[in-house]
Amino acid sequence: MEQTWVLENEVAQLALGARLGRVLAPGLCIYLRGPLGAGKTTLVRGVLRALGHTGTVRSPTYTLVETYDDICHLDLYRIGGAEEMEFLGARELFDGRHTCFVEWPERGAGWLPPADLDIDIQMAGSGRQLRVRAGSGAGESVLERMA
Repeated sequence: MEQTWVLENEVAQLALGARLGRVLAPGLCIYLRGPLGAGKTTLVRGVLRALGHTGTVRSPTYTLVETYDDICHLDLYRIGGAEEMEFLGARELFDGRHTCFVEWPERGAGWLPPADLDIDIQMAGSGRQLRVRAGSGAGESVLERMA
């Protein structure tokens, strides 16, 4: 199952993130793909706002992992390979209780669990195009509720 959204601006991207946040289930693994500056963190910010988080939502570019209660946001851009996932303490994050958003998942290939949702964000003029593919029954359920 797959769905595509064309979003005019950052406000629309935050709104789609909020829509996703309202239908999330615990324990999902969500891959976020796209070039630098595509708005992967913006989407996660929308999710967190929908879940009631009012504090700062930082990109994990340098910290590699940011946690917000049961939501984890990982950025693997700076890791050298999947073997470094253990050093991040990531095993505890993928325990079925946390929903994990993973930027640059190809850098954790072979270690990461399969994606329940695989979100590809591409530039589309001044907006963005998001293609969301379900990779599991749980992912399909989320995508159906978003539609």
